[in-house]
Amino acid sequence: MDTQHTADNKTLETATTRSQDSNSTSKSVKVLEAKYILPFILVGMLFPLWGFANDVTNPLVKAFKDIFLISNAQSSLVQFAFYLGYGIMAIPAAIFIRRFSYKSGIVLGLALYATGATLFIPASIYMEFTYFLAALWILTCGLALLETTANPYVLSMGHPDTATQRLNLAQAFNPIGSLAGMFVASSYILSELQVEEFREQERAANPEYAEMLPSAVDGKLTEALSNYAVTNPVEHQAMQAADLITVRGPYIAIAVIVSVLLLVFLFSKLPKTISNDNPLTVNELKQTFLRLIGNGRYREGVIAQAFYVGAQIMCWTFVIHYGMTSVGLTASEAQQYNMVAMGIFLCSRFICTFLLGFIRPGNLLMVLALGGGVLTLGTIFIGGMLGLYCLIATSACMSLMFPTIYGIALKDTGDDASLASAGLVMAIVGGALMPPLQGTMIDGDSIIGSIPSVQTSFVLPLICFAVICFYGYRAKHKYMV
Repeated sequence: MDTQHTADNKTLETATTRSQDSNSTSKSVKVLEAKYILPFILVGMLFPLWGFANDVTNPLVKAFKDIFLISNAQSSLVQFAFYLGYGIMAIPAAIFIRRFSYKSGIVLGLALYATGATLFIPASIYMEFTYFLAALWILTCGLALLETTANPYVLSMGHPDTATQRLNLAQAFNPIGSLAGMFVASSYILSELQVEEFREQERAANPEYAEMLPSAVDGKLTEALSNYAVTNPVEHQAMQAADLITVRGPYIAIAVIVSVLLLVFLFSKLPKTISNDNPLTVNELKQTFLRLIGNGRYREGVIAQAFYVGAQIMCWTFVIHYGMTSVGLTASEAQQYNMVAMGIFLCSRFICTFLLGFIRPGNLLMVLALGGGVLTLGTIFIGGMLGLYCLIATSACMSLMFPTIYGIALKDTGDDASLASAGLVMAIVGGALMPPLQGTMIDGDSIIGSIPSVQTSFVLPLICFAVICFYGYRAKHKYMV
């Protein structure tokens, strides 16, 4: 009895000492320790890669609509194929990482990325829209592996108390790739398309279009292009072939860059921050899944992440449609505003990373989601240039959301982090489901009086911001994050 009592006292003293040490550490711990600087830089180089892929692909929704003469709903299948890879690959990626290592996940992810980008060559030769969708799907299976690996790897590179700040820091480099993707899309794809030259020639030949609403002009130009395909099929096919060669160019370039980076990782030594001695069995996978489902903060985080990605992809994909239909810009001009939005996003990401040192993540997430909702209301009801300004300003509010939701949801998941990360990456499938729905709304009639359907379709991002705001409130008040 006395021995047991003494042991209990020692255990209590040890626990108290550890608690005090933990409190002291949380106050003085660095965001990034010296031993992790080089690995952090190497892994950080991956973050711009999926930013580039996302934003060089977004304009293809509009480009493919005109090149293949398909509807907005059909062209939105570009986003469906692109983000479907995340939904399918995320869980297998987590199991693969648990079986092998973070490095193995990175290498395989880069290989799939390069393969998907290279497949743009046969897709452009055969001039088949479905082949491009297949290439994008393979490419994003690689992206799913990279994101499932890189995000939790960065979180594990140091003290848990600074994990969210560390991930925000790494994610801050993602917009650099996004800006590069937007620049390439604007300068080397949209501005070089022959179909855009055709539309400009039609504008010049019909001066009366200057007096018409932008949405009406867009319809007239699409009709003229359709008629040209019927009356001049050979010339139209030659136009298609030239434009598809233009589209494939950036993907060939990124395939080369990714292949070089693949070689860098093959011959680099990376720290091992998780054990791979005990790969997941079917029973362990089931138990882990049940634990995560029972974790309210994580479960709600996955839902919030799906709505966030949906909002981001819709706001960035359909800014071109908005600019052309509600303002009267060309596709290339509208894409310039997308680049401004990304610049705002990049600056805001660094600012928000700094603010997280003073404001609780849940609170900041809630406030910014509320701001995003207000700006989206301006996008819907104001229209014109001011509505476009509101739309690009939502990027300032979105900058914080992905890594912060990620960090909140993964907090205290321990050894379940790799599979939990996969669930959050799988939530990116929200980017596959929502854009086609918004495209269908744009194709249809307005749901709010005489307001153009391209504006009223942004009610979908508005709903997404409301869900994110609610999760921020729950994180702050229920989960104390």
